[in-house]
Amino acid sequence: MEKLQKTLQEWQDMLDPAQYQVCRLKGTERPFSGKYNATTADGVYHCICCNEPLFDSKTKFDAGCGWPSFYEPIADSAMIEIRDVSHGMIRTEVTCAKCDAHLGHVFPDGPPPTGLRYCINSVCLDFVPR
Repeated sequence: MEKLQKTLQEWQDMLDPAQYQVCRLKGTERPFSGKYNATTADGVYHCICCNEPLFDSKTKFDAGCGWPSFYEPIADSAMIEIRDVSHGMIRTEVTCAKCDAHLGHVFPDGPPPTGLRYCINSVCLDFVPR
């Protein structure tokens, strides 16, 4: 996959302040505040920064954590996992493989068949109905 690269200024010009804070500066949105937390429609979730498909709605589930949760990405190559030791925790950050946007984190407490919970910020996503 060819990387999409822009300067921080280009990202700032393209994204709204909340998207920029989360996607480029590794922030997070408040739990239960994101527009896709309770969405159950059929479709595909894309990266807000580069439009790369990230998750199919068929893998979305209600984890009760306040962020959209998925048990697997649309393809293994869609994201990159990075060890995150910030905030006194050890977690696994997930970023978009095409543009390096921070998406959220993956945890080993999800449902079958993967046992994973991709906890993703709504502001990082664009939903395209089927």
